Amino acid sequence: MKPVIEICASPDWRSYELLDSGDGMKLERFGKVVLARPEAEAIWKKALPEKAWEQADGLFISTGEEHGGHWKALKNLPERWQVDYKGLKCWAQLSGSRHLGLFPEQASQWDWVEDQIKAARRPVRVLNLFGYTGMATLSAARAGADVTHVDASRKAILWAKENQTLSGLEHFPVRWLVDDALKFVQREARRGSAYEGLILDPPKFGRGPKGEVWEFYKLIPELLAACQQVMSKEALFVVLTAYSVKASALTLHYAVDEMMKAWEGQTSAGEVVLEEKSAGRLLSTAMFARWRNNSYKEGR
Repeated sequence: MKPVIEICASPDWRSYELLDSGDGMKLERFGKVVLARPEAEAIWKKALPEKAWEQADGLFISTGEEHGGHWKALKNLPERWQVDYKGLKCWAQLSGSRHLGLFPEQASQWDWVEDQIKAARRPVRVLNLFGYTGMATLSAARAGADVTHVDASRKAILWAKENQTLSGLEHFPVRWLVDDALKFVQREARRGSAYEGLILDPPKFGRGPKGEVWEFYKLIPELLAACQQVMSKEALFVVLTAYSVKASALTLHYAVDEMMKAWEGQTSAGEVVLEEKSAGRLLSTAMFARWRNNSYKEGR
């Protein structure tokens, strides 16, 4: 059977909105702060008049490199501020890149992970690789999982811990580790560790804490092979998301499907999107593939 490509939006946000997009930009509201930043996917025309865009509190000016540029404050901007999603809270702040500390489109994945954990009705151990500032980790922990969160950035880990406290989840079982994702999983395999849930959000390019080079196409097959070795016999789910890579959702579908071929389950794939408030267009931000154990798809 040929894969069916799904569209996953996150309609339940209250403190975030994609106000408009077009001409290579997107206009967003994070809490009370409105920001304009580059978006290569938005090749259409803006739906809102320029006057609406001029009301932004800040603008990211790109220098042409993939992540190069700087923020320009158009109004008084707070150093950091809170964003809330269904009780999960995150500090948002401007940095040296266009990113703010969270990816709102991933809320659909957080909800899906929570659903899988709650439906299992048994102890679940989750491994979150490239965990960034921890929203997926906190979502899984809140649902009842024991989570191991791995990221190469000490700054991201500290930020994630602050989000844990901000969300009132400081006593939930989360193990925070600054480590290289591939090396960590390989060590876990040698130790005989096993996880029922796996979340992967690898970048296109990055560096580990000791300068290890991560390149998506070169290392993702090796990483998935290593992850296969740490999946429990009672594996529950796998989520793989990819940003800014020249691949399709089908690529991720077949990679995850092959990884989990020894387990009885179902693989799906598609695009993670944000829906505009202005014109209702769907802005694709990333691709994903998900696998789930068939035994729990209806909460059994």
